[in-house]
Amino acid sequence: MARCWFENQVLVVGAEVMGVSGDFVLDPATPRTELADSQAQAAGFAETKLKGEVRLAGTVVRDTPVSVETLDLRTGALPTPVSGVIGADALKGLVLDVDFHPCRIRLSRPGQAGPFRSLRTLPLTWVASRPVVRAAVSDGPHATAGGFSLGVGADTEVRISDAEAASPGAGKPKEAYPYGVLRPRLRAFSFAGGLAENLPSGLMAAEDPALVGQIGAPILSRFRLRLDLAKNRLMLAAPVHRRSGGRRRVG
Repeated sequence: MARCWFENQVLVVGAEVMGVSGDFVLDPATPRTELADSQAQAAGFAETKLKGEVRLAGTVVRDTPVSVETLDLRTGALPTPVSGVIGADALKGLVLDVDFHPCRIRLSRPGQAGPFRSLRTLPLTWVASRPVVRAAVSDGPHATAGGFSLGVGADTEVRISDAEAASPGAGKPKEAYPYGVLRPRLRAFSFAGGLAENLPSGLMAAEDPALVGQIGAPILSRFRLRLDLAKNRLMLAAPVHRRSGGRRRVG
């Protein structure tokens, strides 16, 4: 079990990528692991496409492709800069347990994860190089169901592919995309047997017709999660709220 923190609706963990130690957003909705360009330059990397080790929660994942990216927009909501993003490629084939309150994660090899008393288990499939679960959205007259990625490191409740939805009446529609300020209200969202209504949402660029959208951390943090990416299943359990002794950041 490793400590993390859940701040401004984003999950951040201590990790090491390509020998660079620091704080990383953990997000299986991001297909590739990313290293911030400032960190890569400080470490002496001149290339933008790398391959090497990811060390997270006591587990070493070797030969992980790593992209060097500018992450200023993505990490703008956080109080301090982060070193990068640990994506789905570093988690594939492993079992990730997430408890948000207080923030703890566990990363296990198949067969070593231990028991997990789930309330509900949902199948996962892979679309656009990331795990997705089935959910449904409605704006009232129209409803759409399909694959939604699991944005543990995303701060918006739900995002919908712009191939499926639009933001009518928005004077600046680009502000409905990631890092924008517009949060149009979604009539209804159905996930894991529950229904949420009139919740903030946004748009995301279409990447694959089978990828309808993304479920963000504000919804996922209502549960304890097990992403079993060896057996491709999402297990949901009731949260266990413990005293954290102050700030949520404990890493």
